[in-house]
Order: sequence, then structure tokens, then C-alpha cells
Amino acid sequence: MRTSRLILLPLFFLLLAAGCGTDTSGSSAEEPTEQPELAAEKTTEASGPTTRMETTGNSTLPTTTVTLVPSDGAEPVEVEAEIANDRAERERGLMERTALAEDAGMLFVFRRERTLSFWMRNTLIPLSIAYMDAEGRIVDIEDMEPLDDQTKHPSAEPAKYALEVNQGFFDERGIEVGDMVEIPEGARRPSGGSGLS
Repeated sequence: MRTSRLILLPLFFLLLAAGCGTDTSGSSAEEPTEQPELAAEKTTEASGPTTRMETTGNSTLPTTTVTLVPSDGAEPVEVEAEIANDRAERERGLMERTALAEDAGMLFVFRRERTLSFWMRNTLIPLSIAYMDAEGRIVDIEDMEPLDDQTKHPSAEPAKYALEVNQGFFDERGIEVGDMVEIPEGARRPSGGSGLS
């Protein structure tokens, strides 16, 4: 028994240091603990993301193209976004990444609208984040600095989605609060089984 404790204790601290088992880590959202769903949602290839992208690191998350539509009638902007649609993926976010392609990002998908809050623990690149409501309307945009695990970035209004991109991306393309983000239907649902977040 004592030997197994000696083995498990360092493993526990290693996992804790890596950010496992916490409500938030990396550039990811805080999530309250809630009851898990009874039935897992499934995304089929026909209705969901169809490609995988490794251009931003070692990720094998599914990707989709989201389209940012400026309300002033300017040209829409496309982002090839990795989809973080379960709790573990959202907690990992863009941690440890050393680069992000110019027109790439990460789309965080939640089950319902609520105030979301992100931070930059173990995130090495400067990011901008847009929070969107269930209809895809941008309700807030914030810039976030690398490795800042002290500052939290809550959404100004309840949001169901968040899109992280390189810092300055939205500003450089004239994307503002009130603009719309078109998210393909297959990317709009979180994966099941990890809670109601």
C-alpha cells in the first residue's frame, strides 16, 4: 500500500502541474461542475466537420470554416477553426502552441449561453477572443496576453461560442461587436458525456 502511494503521489502532482483536473487551464473557459448528459451527442461526417488540421501544433481536432460577416457590408472573413467541443478540449485550448496560422483559430462550443471566462495559462501566443451568442452575434472581443494566468477575460454578455485567433486579427479585418459569425450546423453542438457546459 505504501509503495503504491509513493508511485501515485508524484503522478498526481505531475497531472496537477500539467493543468489536468482543473476547471480552467490554458486559453480555455471556466466551467461550473454540472450533471452529465444522459445521452452523448454524435456528429456525423455528413453534418459535421470533415477535416483535421495539424498546422497549429500537434492537434488532431476536427476543423471547420467559420465565416465572420461584418455588419457594415464589408467582405466576409473566413477562419479555419479547430473545434474544441468537449470539456477536455476546451480546457486544453491553445496551450503550449508556439504558432497559429494567420487565418486559423479555435472555436469553443458550449451547450448553452452563459457568461464565459477565459485566461491564458500556459498559452504561449498572444490571442484575441470573440464571444458569440447562440445566434452567432459577436457580443464581446478581447485581447489576451501570453502566459497571463492572473487576468480572466469574461464575456460582456452571455455567450455560447468563443473564437480565438491571433491577437489583432479581428481589428485588422474590421470585425466588431455586433457582427455575425456563421458556424456550420455540424460544428454548433458540443460533444456529449462531459457535462452540460
